[in-house]
Amino acid sequence: MAEVAEQTPREGRVLALDFGKKRIGLAVSDELGLTAQGLDTLQRTRVRDDLDALARLIEDYAVSLILVGLPLHMSGDESRQAEYTREFAERLHRRTSVAVHFWDERWTSRQAARVLRESGIGIEKRAAAIDRLSAVILLESYLDSLHENPEAMD
Repeated sequence: MAEVAEQTPREGRVLALDFGKKRIGLAVSDELGLTAQGLDTLQRTRVRDDLDALARLIEDYAVSLILVGLPLHMSGDESRQAEYTREFAERLHRRTSVAVHFWDERWTSRQAARVLRESGIGIEKRAAAIDRLSAVILLESYLDSLHENPEAMD
């Protein structure tokens, strides 16, 4: 399996993916990499259709980097889902030629669920909202790390 290019963009938007078996949570940054905005959650169908939908988003938003949440065990070891995530990210990279960067997502879903629970959103609306908010939290943590460590962009 070919390696997915990992790099940090100097400019342009970042598209964050919270990759799941049924849905993909999505968030995109502004051009300056300061803010994260949640996008509609992608309901998964077939891999080819999922890749096509993401390729359209990447083109529409002029994305320069795809940030993919990497599901790890609490020990830091990769889970089986991490392997699926890497395979999907590689296919997306081949489809779009946009660089991919993986980011630890261990706490994003828990944090999103807690925020939504505390906000009073009903349980039936929570599932789809968790994916979207998880992608936003993932992207915000990545953007924050860039601003805390500017030399990481070099």
